[in-house]
Amino acid sequence: MRRKLLFMILSFLFFFAVIFTLKCFSEEPATLVPKNYVIAYYFHGNFRCYTCTMMEQYIREAVETNLKDALALGKPEFKAVNVEERGNEHFVNDYQLYTKSLVISLVRGGKEEKFKNLTKIWEYVGNKQKFFDYVSEEVNNFLKEVQ
Repeated sequence: MRRKLLFMILSFLFFFAVIFTLKCFSEEPATLVPKNYVIAYYFHGNFRCYTCTMMEQYIREAVETNLKDALALGKPEFKAVNVEERGNEHFVNDYQLYTKSLVISLVRGGKEEKFKNLTKIWEYVGNKQKFFDYVSEEVNNFLKEVQ
């Protein structure tokens, strides 16, 4: 009799554990709802010359230094992406890339809404302050749309 009762209790608990697990994993928790944010992508290939690595350093510095208040809130994100690595090839077509590039992307509700390829980084790479000002201004313009 005790075994039968114990079996019934354990079966009952198992049944509710399965139902609870299915319910938890079938609904997307509110904390996982995509937020609005800006991503600063620096796209490069396997070969990287001095200027290309300097550009990445400038971009990272501009984002982390000049935009530290926004960065503290989780916006913007900085991602260096090697387009020659497996799985990253699609970025070349997505953003019409033809060389090392900085692309700013606005994401709303988990979907990219717009992007801009900052082509003047090549023009300003010889002047760090102009480079910083350009990158900061463009990223700030996108950040204004997130709020």
